[in-house]
Amino acid sequence: HVQLVESGGGSVQAGGSLRLSCVASEYNISGDTHYCMGWFRQAPGKEREGVAGIDSFRRTSYADSVKGRFTISKDGAVNTLYLQMNNLNPEDTAMYYCAAKPCWYPDYKYWGQGTQVTVS
Repeated sequence: HVQLVESGGGSVQAGGSLRLSCVASEYNISGDTHYCMGWFRQAPGKEREGVAGIDSFRRTSYADSVKGRFTISKDGAVNTLYLQMNNLNPEDTAMYYCAAKPCWYPDYKYWGQGTQVTVS
């Protein structure tokens, strides 16, 4: 059973930066070219939304609201997915989750517990 564990959240002032990390236990998902991974977020009272994704060819995609500010990357050598977040604003405040799936799955299969990001 694969578990994803996020870290790196916290409180930051508007304009600041944070880097989120996501490590998979039991299996090196970040290094497996068959897996796609992504970051999602959910703010209080709002639906969960996709923030960024990276596929097995390291092609990336971003929500319009974070383009140019956030960067998703992965390092298979250390089994870690990252989300570098720059120029944060209060609208970025949310619980952030990493997720993974075999790329041919329609939906994400594995989810982390989340890490809170608060921007004031």
